[in-house]
Amino acid sequence: MTAQRIDVYTQVTNNIIAAIEAGAGDWQMPWHRSGEGLNRPVNIDTAKAYRGINVVSLWAAGQARGFSTGTWGTYRQWQNKGCQVRKGEKSSLVVFYKELDVEEQNDDGTTEHGKRLMARASWVFNADQVDGCEAPALPEPKDPVQVIDAAEHFVTGTGATIRHGGSRAFYRPSDDIIQMPERERFLGTETSTATESYYATLLHELTHWTGNDRRCDRQFGKRFGDDAYAMEELVAELGAAFLCADLGVTLTPRPDHAAYIDNWLKVLKADKKAIFTAASQAAKATDFLGGLQSVETEEAA
Repeated sequence: MTAQRIDVYTQVTNNIIAAIEAGAGDWQMPWHRSGEGLNRPVNIDTAKAYRGINVVSLWAAGQARGFSTGTWGTYRQWQNKGCQVRKGEKSSLVVFYKELDVEEQNDDGTTEHGKRLMARASWVFNADQVDGCEAPALPEPKDPVQVIDAAEHFVTGTGATIRHGGSRAFYRPSDDIIQMPERERFLGTETSTATESYYATLLHELTHWTGNDRRCDRQFGKRFGDDAYAMEELVAELGAAFLCADLGVTLTPRPDHAAYIDNWLKVLKADKKAIFTAASQAAKATDFLGGLQSVETEEAA
């Protein structure tokens, strides 16, 4: 590490901006894949899934470099598993938070002691970059016309009011309802099935539903001003991506996805911590929805 401490917020944000701009109009967010068994990235040492911004960062790194697995670890963690990172392989950035003791001087000369979370960089390698690691087989593609039971149970377990009808999908705060087109309106495309499109859209709107002031109470107006709408849409997109990964659904691009890209770039370039905020809020939303699940619902899923 050089004497100048790395600004992890700037580096992660710049990595994602670069990935978007490199693909120009054809670029898709990393979670916009079909039939690839998308899951949250997992650490080789703890077997736990990464959270928040690290999910987005590793998805982006994996897509950009064509990795076929979602298993990651530090150089030392791979060594401890009897594996060896190949010479010349480039690591990917993840972020962890370390609690530090701090002292603050008050105007009256007294000193207050407290704790502060500081972001720190860590560097990990994908299983595709390692010798001696046998990658798990990808799951068999699911029947594209079959109802996804895990997703059905999860959505039901939230208790959200969902109505079907019309041709638009949206969450209406005034009525606290999610409006969805009938399932028959969702058509398969070259990159997605009708089933995938339906659940991806439903989980996007369900993430919006968590923003209500009686739930997660997301308020972006004060910090992001005119860009608050783009921020909320990015949270909903990330939340849907996290949920689709957890529930066995492959998230596909929404029809208005391309329009969001320009808005997201504007927000990300203006605020280096915007993507961290969006990922953190999306993680809180998915945790909130998970907390609504009853024991019976979880067992059924």
